[in-house]
Parts: sequence; structure tokens; C-alpha cells
Amino acid sequence: MAFRPQRFSLASSKSSMTWGSHESSPPSDRSSVSSRPSFTSIQSMYSIGLPSPPLSPSYYSASITQQKLRSTAPPPPVFQRLPPEIYDCILRQLTIFHDQATSMSCETCRLRDLCALALVDRRWDRAVRPQLYRRVYIVGNDSPLQAKKFRMKSDVRLKLLRRTLRERRVLAQHVREIKVPRLQPDGEVVEERTLSLVASLVMVCPNLEKLVGFYPVFGHNFDRLTYALSTRTRLKEHVWIIGENSAITGRSRKQVPPGLMDVEQVDRFLHLHDAWDSLSTLFLFSHKQGVLERDVFVQTLRRLPSLQRLCISNFDMDDFDDVTLQTLPPLQSLRLQDLEGVTFWGLSEFSRTRSSQCLRQLSLIHLDVKYLSAISNLLLRLTSLQRFTLVQESSPEVAAGELVFQPVIASQHLQYVHWNILLPGSANENLAKSICAGGFPSLRTLRAPSDHDGLLQMVCRPRAQIILPSDKYSKAYRAPNESNPDNPAQTLFTARKQAQRRIEEARKSASFRIVIEEDGIVQEVFDIEGFMGTVGSTISYTLDSDVPGSDNALIDLPDLVDGSKEVAPRDGCTGMWNASHHAGKKWWNHTERYRYHPVDLQRFF
Repeated sequence: MAFRPQRFSLASSKSSMTWGSHESSPPSDRSSVSSRPSFTSIQSMYSIGLPSPPLSPSYYSASITQQKLRSTAPPPPVFQRLPPEIYDCILRQLTIFHDQATSMSCETCRLRDLCALALVDRRWDRAVRPQLYRRVYIVGNDSPLQAKKFRMKSDVRLKLLRRTLRERRVLAQHVREIKVPRLQPDGEVVEERTLSLVASLVMVCPNLEKLVGFYPVFGHNFDRLTYALSTRTRLKEHVWIIGENSAITGRSRKQVPPGLMDVEQVDRFLHLHDAWDSLSTLFLFSHKQGVLERDVFVQTLRRLPSLQRLCISNFDMDDFDDVTLQTLPPLQSLRLQDLEGVTFWGLSEFSRTRSSQCLRQLSLIHLDVKYLSAISNLLLRLTSLQRFTLVQESSPEVAAGELVFQPVIASQHLQYVHWNILLPGSANENLAKSICAGGFPSLRTLRAPSDHDGLLQMVCRPRAQIILPSDKYSKAYRAPNESNPDNPAQTLFTARKQAQRRIEEARKSASFRIVIEEDGIVQEVFDIEGFMGTVGSTISYTLDSDVPGSDNALIDLPDLVDGSKEVAPRDGCTGMWNASHHAGKKWWNHTERYRYHPVDLQRFF
């Protein structure tokens, strides 16, 4: 009996596989199965050496058709084959274009451009969506048409954003930074309704790191916004503005500190920091005699393991003094401002502590350091210090009977110095002599608004011009150059005007003369103009402000909390810079809003 190869048979009703002989297998209803032999049948024929059956013509025609379709199909667009890093680079450049100081754009224009990119295709949508919600800045007033459309009286954009993030939790995961609009004029207490609205928005964002542009006063009373922020485990920075409390004020009239804060107020404030393991920047301001006692300072800072930058300002000597200064944790940046309890002795002792050796940036503002030896000890012992700021009215002097060797003050690693002694004294002279004696080999930038005699400008690199083009519009620049002994503080405009005057006076006299002689006959004589500075110096003399356009050299709390420009913008953005767009006015036009630029807290140090 001849061997017959077996094959699969496909049933038309159940599509199940069964074994059977070649004659007994029922015919299949599917043309694809009957048109060509099965793979099992062909394999069996090859195993016994039988010739394989020919393939049907329809099989060849289908293969040729597929090859033609592949060859004639257009290739995908180039941007669909780009890696995700290219998309991120494009989006970063777009953000830089909108955020730069010279840009005529605003945050509304940036969001509009990102939304347009998200509508291109799915690849762009996946790349844009994290950038669109990572930084949410709501600036200025709401549009009246928008309020009418959604039938809301106020806070239209905040409520719409909250609704979107509640309905789409995936988008809320991307939010890292929120800027809420200025909702009340300066000096007014924030309403409870406003705090609750912002708090509900904070609670929706589990990965929130920053809440910028909105710093209400904390009066040691419970509010929903403070509680909401205390639950954000990834918070990176926070600004405390400690206000006056009626109960604490009443107790201060009957007893002396400590003990002005009751147990409930202390526990509430301390527990607000329990979840902030990622907090790296902390600001503590006292507003209108706000109280935060010594023990609260110490226990609060111990609860923040990631703290690197600390600013303490305007507290009474009963709250923060030399003893409290010695208990500070290891920090990279420290700013001490308007603290009556901190003395030159406390600063000298602080430089001996182990926690101070990590400091890279130190700012001492209006601490009234009396002796130059305290500053010398700080700069000598803080070996990691790179930036130093000193601002005070009186000039720190050398103690009577103390031997003076140059350099009086020195630092091997200091790169930036802001030196502003308002009243004339020997401090500027001692600093200039120390620089000439090689006490600051790494110093590259020196800012001295109160350089009375130009001694500090003389030891720096010469500059052709220090005045800014915008200074000619300043009243201080057009005013006569007169000094007022009753008001020693001077503006940056005045300081630049005096520095420029010293440069122009130095040009009037020739620094040296070049005489060209030929056979004993003078052919030409060249007089090289004088200059203000030291040729070969590596130090740059600057009088620029921390905040562009400001009249104060140092940034301060009003620059952080001031919202007057946002409430009533002058020459704000309406999208007019993009008026040439072919889509017309409906595309680029929007409600006039202030061109908001976030204040980096790093500038305070």
C-alpha cells in the first residue's frame, strides 16, 4: 500500500484543525486554502522527495501588488522619525524666546504657541503636553469675554485650570510650578475665599515644587493654603512671611520672651515642615513685628534635611541672636538681614563652627558689624566661600591697639564681592589695599555702589564706559551731583554717574606719551589718554542691579511680593508682536497682560 502524505483540514464552521487522508478530507469553502497547498503538505512532499505542486497565479499577483504599494507609498515626514530629545530641544528654545528679557511676548503667547504645536500630530502632542503643564503661569486679569462665556464672576482661569486637572489626573502629574494672578492690592489681607481657591489647586498637583508670585502673610492661624502646601512632599522652596498675631501681641504686654507662642501655635508651625524632606530653599521674613521664637527656629531647621539656602530677615533680638546663629545646619547659601541680635562676636564664633565650612554664599545686610576683624575671620575661615555681600551704614574699623598687616582681609577662593559701606570710613581703603597686596587672587567681580573716593574702582580693570543707555532718562542722572550727609544712601544711577565722571576726568590727562624721532628730529607725537583703573587687573568693576531696571543694587522682599505692575500693567502684551500672522487678529490678539518674569530666589544670595 502506497504511503499518502497527511495534511491539515480546516472546517468551515468551527475553524478547527483535524487529521485525515487526502481523499477523505472535505473540501474547504475558503478560496485561500483551496488555491494553494498547505504548509504541512508541502513539507511532507519534500521529506519523501516528491515534487512540490505549483503555486497559483493569484499568489504571484498579490505579492507583486504589495511590492508596488510599498515602493510607491510616500515616506513619513522627517519630524516623525526624530528622537524625543530633538523635540525637547525645540521646546526649550521656544521657551527661551518667550522668557528672555528683551522679548515682547508674554506667558499667554507662549501657551498659545505650545497649543499650536500640540495640534500638529500625536508625536508633538506627547512632547508638548509635559512642557505645557510643567510650568503654569496665570498672569494678570481675566478676559471679560471669557468670564461671560463661562458665566463666572471672577477667577475664571483658575477655576478652569482646577477643573481640567481634577478631571485629567495625568496632566496634574506634570505640574511642577504654579503662578497665580495677583488677586489683591499690596498691603491688603488675602480673603479666605482666595486662599481656599489656591489651596484646592495646590491639592490637585501631587508633584508641585514651587508656588511663585503669591506669598500671603502667615499669622500663626490655620488656613487651607498653608495646610495644602505642607502636604506637598516634593516642594523645593517656600517663603514664610510671619505676621502679627493678636494673642501673641497680648501676651507680649504681660510677659517677656520666651513663651509668647503657646503650645498649639508651636506644634502647628513645626508640623507644617514634617513632609518637606525635599525643601532646599527657605525664606523667613518678619512682617510688622511677627514673632518666631528661638526654639522654633532651631527645631524647624532640624526638620529640613535637604535645606541648602536660608534667608532670615527682620526678626527681633529675642527671636534670633548669636546663640541661634551657632545652631544653624550646614548650608550652601546664607543671608542675614536686619537682625538686631547678631553681633560681630556671633559672626566670629559662627566662622569656627563645623556647619559654616560648607558656605559658598554669604550676605550680611544691615547687621552693623563694628570691627573689621570679624569680617577678616569670616573670609579667612570660610574656605569654600565664593560670593560675599556686605551692606551697612557705618564703616567697620580696626580695633584700637590692634596691629595691622596687609592684607587686612583676604580670601583665596572668593570670586564675587558686593561691598556697600554707606558712610565714608577706612573700610574702602583697607579693602583696596588688601586687593593690591594680593589678598584676593580669585576675585573676578566687585560691586561697590558707595565708592566715595574711587579707591575700589582704581584697583579694578579699566572700563571705557560704565553708564547705561537708559540712565539718561533717570531723574537721579539729570540731577546735579550733590552729596547729602543726612541721607547717605545713594541710588545706582548716582553711583554710575559718579563713576563715569571719574573715567572722563582721567581721560583729560595723558597717561603716557609716544614720541617718534628720525635722525634726531621729532616726526610725530602721540598722547595716550588716561584711564581709571589698573591695567592687568583681573577684577571687573560693575554697578548693575540684581533686578534689571531697578534703582537698588540688591534684590529685597518688595521685589518678590510686589504685584502693582501686574494689577495695572502699562504697555503690556496684547500679542501685537505677532500681528503679521496670516491667521489674522483672532489668532494673535489677547487681553493686555503684564510681561511677567519670575524672580529667582537664588538672586538673594
